[in-house]
Amino acid sequence: MELDSAHNDMPCTACHDGRDDTEDKDSGHKHLIKNPAHPDHMARTCGQCHEQQVKSTAHSLHFTVKNKVNLVRKAFGAKNSLNSLTDIPVMDSPETVLDLADDLLRRRCLRCHPYFSGDQYPATARGTGCASCHLEFYEGKLVSHSFMKTPGDPQCLQCHYGNWVGFDYYGRYEHDLNEEYRTPYTTKQDYFRPFGVEFHQLSPDIHQQKGLVCVDCHGGEELMTDGNYKIRCGDCHDREKISTTALTKNIQYNKTEDSYLLISAKDGKQHRIPLLEHPAHKKYSKLANCQVCHAQWAFNDKGVHLMRNDLDEYDDFSRLSVQGSFEIEKILTNNLDFDKEEIDNKMSDKITGEQKPGLWHKGYEIRRWENISIGRDENGRLQVVRPLLDLYLSWVDEEENVRFDSVPANMTRDKFVPYVPHTTGKAGLYYQDRIRRFLDSEQDTTL
Repeated sequence: MELDSAHNDMPCTACHDGRDDTEDKDSGHKHLIKNPAHPDHMARTCGQCHEQQVKSTAHSLHFTVKNKVNLVRKAFGAKNSLNSLTDIPVMDSPETVLDLADDLLRRRCLRCHPYFSGDQYPATARGTGCASCHLEFYEGKLVSHSFMKTPGDPQCLQCHYGNWVGFDYYGRYEHDLNEEYRTPYTTKQDYFRPFGVEFHQLSPDIHQQKGLVCVDCHGGEELMTDGNYKIRCGDCHDREKISTTALTKNIQYNKTEDSYLLISAKDGKQHRIPLLEHPAHKKYSKLANCQVCHAQWAFNDKGVHLMRNDLDEYDDFSRLSVQGSFEIEKILTNNLDFDKEEIDNKMSDKITGEQKPGLWHKGYEIRRWENISIGRDENGRLQVVRPLLDLYLSWVDEEENVRFDSVPANMTRDKFVPYVPHTTGKAGLYYQDRIRRFLDSEQDTTL
């Protein structure tokens, strides 16, 4: 498999170690590093040439996932914040609901981070460490050994699939898990599901329709740093901001037409950037985030129930074998077939790889997209919100004891969390209705 031109003169041993002075396979593979881009090795391998990038990436939010980790842990009682997902305590026999949440995070939730190669569905299996974004994989196999300086959208979607920001950029909304609510419901044959679960095809984001890719907005200064830098809509669409802060290498000023052009990383195509001109932008800019008016739809998965089941009984989950987790699906599909040898009822720790008893099953009370929920952020500005913390945890141990029964996330914390749906479109005729209805609802609650 050929390397890209920048690495073509490098011997295999530069990254993989081993020996290149022998024709004996065993001797040549001595001390071989199979995955040199893995976090355990990348400082010594990738860092040889990209020292600064490796150092900054190791502290990035994409790498530590600390925001999501701390959001969930605090909802279940954590008092202190962790610096990285690797700091999540290992809990073999949880005693508190926080202990149970830690087990959930390590074994069920955290399947999208650089320590893990992803679920083994065709479009989600990937490399680890730097290879997560900079090498191309499909069906768990390396497609090309050519390193991509700029990751493409398929690399982003290896993690940003399901009902998470990124999937919505392409207009995708994951089906329910029950087989009766998924398609094609008429077949019993294996069905091609590149992201694990089928999806509804809704309207994509206008930027995607125009041909922009993820990195056109979310560049390395955001993705490979500690997260203090965040791109805002106004950085490109507000004339004052774009003229002072957002003139980056992919944005150019056309003096003749007094306009700004974005040069797409995908194909070099020039896209004229529309600037804020409608009176509503001035009227509502301090009151509401852009997506309050411009989001076409949003993720609203309510009542997310997660149950750790240590019993080796599977009949109750016969219609829920597809869980968005390849590991669980493999065990359920196999063990529900009495002609096959039973697989142990265990799931792996997605950080260490260690197998531990019990499967984490997931289910939803309702999955909808058409009603966009609005709330206020910490500064009082209106934002689109989603029920990220509408979580309930249960545990049935191997003795059939119900150790925890639908324990909700701490409701003293609002279960609706602000987020930016990537479903941008024209605000249309009724954008003011969204704002008015929310303000009226606030007024009603104070009466």
